[in-house]
Amino acid sequence: MTMTVTGTAEAPASARGVLPLAVGVAVYVLLLFVGNKLLGDPDTLWQITVGQWIIDHRAVPVTDLYSFTMRGQPWISTQWLAQVLYAKAYAIVGWSGPVVLAAGAIAAAFALLAKFLSARLPPVATMLIVAGALVLTAGHLLARPHALALPVLVAWVGGLIAAADRGEAPSPWLLPLMTLWANLHGGFVFGLVLIAPIALDAVLRKDPAARKSLAWLWMGFACVALAASCITPYGWNALLASGKILSLGQALPLITEWHPISFGHLGAFEICLLGMLGLALWRGVVLPPLRIVLLLGLLHMALSATRNLEVLALVAPIALAAPLARQIGGPDDPGESRRAPLLRVTAALWICAVTPLMASLGHYAPAGRNSPSAAVAELKRLHISRVFNDYDFGGYLIADNVPTFIDGRTELFGEKFMVDYYLASELIEPDKFFTMLNNYKIEATLLRTQSAAAKLLDHLDDWQKVYDDGTATIHLHRPGAVHLSAPMISPVVQKN
Repeated sequence: MTMTVTGTAEAPASARGVLPLAVGVAVYVLLLFVGNKLLGDPDTLWQITVGQWIIDHRAVPVTDLYSFTMRGQPWISTQWLAQVLYAKAYAIVGWSGPVVLAAGAIAAAFALLAKFLSARLPPVATMLIVAGALVLTAGHLLARPHALALPVLVAWVGGLIAAADRGEAPSPWLLPLMTLWANLHGGFVFGLVLIAPIALDAVLRKDPAARKSLAWLWMGFACVALAASCITPYGWNALLASGKILSLGQALPLITEWHPISFGHLGAFEICLLGMLGLALWRGVVLPPLRIVLLLGLLHMALSATRNLEVLALVAPIALAAPLARQIGGPDDPGESRRAPLLRVTAALWICAVTPLMASLGHYAPAGRNSPSAAVAELKRLHISRVFNDYDFGGYLIADNVPTFIDGRTELFGEKFMVDYYLASELIEPDKFFTMLNNYKIEATLLRTQSAAAKLLDHLDDWQKVYDDGTATIHLHRPGAVHLSAPMISPVVQKN
């Protein structure tokens, strides 16, 4: 009888100790299995290039080095630490490095989320929430700086919410996280902004006699956190640079990840949203007023831009865990298995063993649609330096040491340039296209074969089509060239 009781008591605690570990390992292995998806964004290429420049020069950039349209203009890289880490990983093991690094960081974020939730909610509820969060974030899980900042986001928000739930001020041990976050990704500004609503929630739920002292503690923490965020090579300029991105106005919606959510067809976000609404109606879920405000704010962010889905998916469960636990119940046993440390060591050894195997079988490489290697080789053969390029080709051009017309550093180019480029390249205002070609003395264009601008150049005099591989097309500016009704590729013969 004694043995039976002991085993039964150990089971829930063991399950809770295993759950975050199992989530982390499962997410990690899944991401290694689909590793090329993590390399699907062209920005990864220039992030690694910038990171290598920082390593080589032992300095951070303060002006543009990679375009001919903005060369020499002020530009700082608030993601410098993430770029260095990616560059180091790439230098050691090639493309497997960034994949493993990003997969590990993302897996750590979900393991931390599962750990926070499993301490407050039943295992089934924890798994459902984590699965929903993974589905919502899947579209933005990429080998880019934000991926390395995800575990910091979860740990930071978890620390703030846990303090508010206890009616206390946050631990000073959270402050180094803010410094780390500020050097990894510009999203640290969101972490600073979150302090205010969470602090207000904590203060308002405190006894009136203790509110003033708690408010002062939170205010002190916020001030020190702000100072901690300025511990970067750029000082407080990192704050200004992050704000500059959000002030791009009409340029932001032109970037895919900043598109607002569309409900034109049933998607993962709508399913999760309807599921949340159904649960609230079914169980009569009641939330504290400030948690409702926080949830609505996160929903607004997600509806405004698809890239904010990850913030909703990771932050909302943390904010709602304690209120939900009071209504749907919590874990049977809040303790942790005595075997948890051994399980962690076992998992770490298993990951160390399986990573090289999966990395060797993955054959990781950036998406070919964003890596026009043959086309760029042709540009170099022609000694072309002023190229009007497709936005998504900018990352590859930087990586291959070709000056760009435009690339993914949106904050550098600014709202007007971005909007003008969009109107020109999409031929919404054709005059802008010709004006840009003329004003910037464009020698050639490197555009997607099926783009409207490339199709137009097929039928214009003075523009010679010299390369087409079905993905990228090069048109060379050559006065006197006459277009054909069905343009043929006419190779250029170099002069000795």
